[in-house]
Amino acid sequence: MTDAPPVLSEVDRLTRVAVKHPRDAFIDARTIERQWRELRFMAAPDLDRASREHDRFVEALESAGARVHLLPRDEGTTLDSIYVRDAAIVSGRGLILCRMGKPQRAGEPAAQERAAAAGCLPAAIAGRIEAPGTLEGGDVIWLDARTLVVGRGYRTNAEGIRQLRAILGGEVDVVEVGLPHWNGEQDVMHLMSLISPVDHDLAVVYSRLLPVPFREWLLDRGIRLVEVPDDEFDSMGTNVLALAPRRCLMLAGNPRTRAALERAGAEVIEYEGTEISVKGAGGPTCLTRPLERVAD
Repeated sequence: MTDAPPVLSEVDRLTRVAVKHPRDAFIDARTIERQWRELRFMAAPDLDRASREHDRFVEALESAGARVHLLPRDEGTTLDSIYVRDAAIVSGRGLILCRMGKPQRAGEPAAQERAAAAGCLPAAIAGRIEAPGTLEGGDVIWLDARTLVVGRGYRTNAEGIRQLRAILGGEVDVVEVGLPHWNGEQDVMHLMSLISPVDHDLAVVYSRLLPVPFREWLLDRGIRLVEVPDDEFDSMGTNVLALAPRRCLMLAGNPRTRAALERAGAEVIEYEGTEISVKGAGGPTCLTRPLERVAD
């Protein structure tokens, strides 16, 4: 381990991360059966299989050197709370609690605040998004310590972005990116549905849905784009978690994207995620709230 200070980044070495185990998000078969349709899961997750998948997922995080913090069960949340990234974002002063664009997820930011107060989430609360603003963590990407990219779509609105700018102050350049309508308001379309950085100069993207000005801006910054093919977009080929620069974790079942990453010099670790990822449409970035990264 290094004594280097933490950095605001999506790609530097992951040292602390929060997750929520299926036993605390899905609770039991009765809860799953009551909620999965309303939450627009593709099918009802199997709790036992989900737990085994998640245990192996956590093992992959720990093997990469990350300290894993488990969020506790909370009566104010639903099955969706397994996707812990969305309820808060990390800033230089601590966590900023979001306000969810999906109404059924409204209780998640408060649940994470309670977890922080109880010491289960080792982070101070730096601010919060208030009504009528909405902001979800899947729409927010730190490209570097002074550049935060935010997707403006159905889950994150203009007022949420305005409040985020005010909380962060003038030290951070907040770059707004308009998101496509795609399958409509009921479908999940986050910025991280379209792009995942895996190094300071490398990102996985689905260019067919990227706004042209944003794609050009990425290229102008010297970022090489690994293109996800059409047949791997729905299987979350764009959803890749950087464990360290050019070392990443992705959902199994995207062989062409994996091969393209490896050609770009990345080490790829896969996990099986039928129950924890596929059925709820949430990949490895969704399943994690990175809390600390350090530059080696």
